[in-house]
Amino acid sequence: MDELRTHIERLDEAILTALEGRSLFLTREWSRPELQTLLDLTELFQAFDRARVQVPLFPNELFLALFFDASTRTRSAWAGAAARLGAHPVVLDGSSTQVSHGETAEETGAMLGMNVHALGIRHDLIPGEGNTFLRAAHRGIVDYLDAIGERRAVPVVNLQCDVDHPTQSLADLAWLRERFPEGLEGKTLTVSWAYSPSYAKPLSVPQGAITLMSRWGMHVRLAHPPGYELMPETTEAARRFAQESGGSFTVFNEMDEAFEGADIVYPKSWGPYDLMLERVEANRAKDLERMADIERRALERNRAFSDWICDERRMDLARGADTLYMHCLPADIGSEVSPAVMERARMDVAREANKKVYVIMALLAMAKQTRLRARLLELLGA
Repeated sequence: MDELRTHIERLDEAILTALEGRSLFLTREWSRPELQTLLDLTELFQAFDRARVQVPLFPNELFLALFFDASTRTRSAWAGAAARLGAHPVVLDGSSTQVSHGETAEETGAMLGMNVHALGIRHDLIPGEGNTFLRAAHRGIVDYLDAIGERRAVPVVNLQCDVDHPTQSLADLAWLRERFPEGLEGKTLTVSWAYSPSYAKPLSVPQGAITLMSRWGMHVRLAHPPGYELMPETTEAARRFAQESGGSFTVFNEMDEAFEGADIVYPKSWGPYDLMLERVEANRAKDLERMADIERRALERNRAFSDWICDERRMDLARGADTLYMHCLPADIGSEVSPAVMERARMDVAREANKKVYVIMALLAMAKQTRLRARLLELLGA
């Protein structure tokens, strides 16, 4: 208990106060001290959980998550975070909204904001739409609460959009901090495209990784075949953050070269950027036939690079058994990663995934709880 109390007292109270009411749309919009405080709080909530100390900060509140794309781990993490904070978790599919019938994101936000106390949204498949939807939904909530004169903090948490996957990248960073307690400065992280025979996956996981990890003095490498570029603004941000933090950011078109000497590898499939942009127009036209054709062409292009797999040979190019393998899960075993590499990393990726519940707890607690540090000390019995 003394350790937990010391951990609480180390939290930066000024930053916690500044973050009250804050939603999370993109990690790159938060300062490094703010992210540092969020990560410290993430570690604290994990320590509370391990010590079986309950933190029911928000009893009888409704925390709702809206998913316009499939999810297992993030849905579970949202529910687990809400339950640990004493709230009632509800998870809905995007199909349960009236968006397909013309309801705007602002209207959706206003309707949900009438009842909920926190809102998570996943809207990740269409470039140019997901993050815009999140922000518009938030405006709808704020406008509704202002109109009725209700002072209620309803933060919006990005549970994956077209640009970023903040709860994933923050969980990744929390895991790296635990795995490398000596510090991340100077470590080499390779974020690489990898082959997948399944659907054309969003760009947001690699984009979130490069824009966050480049802020911690790491040497970040991005590897992909031609045609699998990321959104230009995300690579520009990663390059700027790397320069500011004393690290580096380099782009490779060869997987082997990018793996050489790496401390950490993060091989993950994503869709071809040009076809993802085509999907925007097809989605707006509600052209289902064209959407299916774009998906077919994306998978066909993937097959040209089926040798982009994280296997034992490539792990040996890095640091062999000392290389940390990361993945947001689920990985396409036999395509993105060999069975042997995944088996060896099985507990590592599970521990990586488990961080997400504590990231979400931290985001919600710092956004909604005034005098959070004092309240946590009260719960500890200080």
